[in-house]
Amino acid sequence: MKKRVISLVTALILAASALSMTGCVKVVKIGEEGKLTGDVEFNAGDNVANIWDSKALPELEGKAADITRFLEESGGDLKSLVDKYGKYSMGTSGEINYVVKGTAVVEEVNQEKKAGYMVVKPEGYDGDVTVKLQIGSVYKGSSVRDSLDFIKFGDYKNQQEWAAVSQSLHDIIDTTVVKAAAPETLQGRTIEFTGTFTANKDDEILITPVKLTVN
Repeated sequence: MKKRVISLVTALILAASALSMTGCVKVVKIGEEGKLTGDVEFNAGDNVANIWDSKALPELEGKAADITRFLEESGGDLKSLVDKYGKYSMGTSGEINYVVKGTAVVEEVNQEKKAGYMVVKPEGYDGDVTVKLQIGSVYKGSSVRDSLDFIKFGDYKNQQEWAAVSQSLHDIIDTTVVKAAAPETLQGRTIEFTGTFTANKDDEILITPVKLTVN
């Protein structure tokens, strides 16, 4: 019995010594681990807000091709212009994305579904390609994110963060670009736009506007 008491006392002394050598123990609340480790939870909304006006818009406006010239030059094969105007979503493979700009007349505004759109006729274009601009509230694809050179998948931890960036880009577009233009009032009006699209079809393009003004 005496040996057990001595062993217990010894264990307590050793434990106290270990604490005195390592210093005090910091208790961190669940969900606040990043304050201790420096690994702060990713916020896609903040990430996009910080780069939208300063980096994203200037890059997209700088590389936008005139849509009428683009459609005529493509000769009905949109993917044929990838080396001149396009950007692959995965470096040298994947979906092909383009940035275009132009002046157009709004021929139809369709908001019957969540993925709303406007059908527009670009100035000076008489071809057969149907041109649509997305007006939300649901936006298809990820052409805005995939058209930007400075945004790379390797800069994010996982697919979830990568997808969240695209969604946050759509959120800021819906608020500051589309809703600001009041698309429900635009049928028959002339607009100027800059936007991105993925070349999925040769007879129709679905543009996500990043800039939209009404004349």
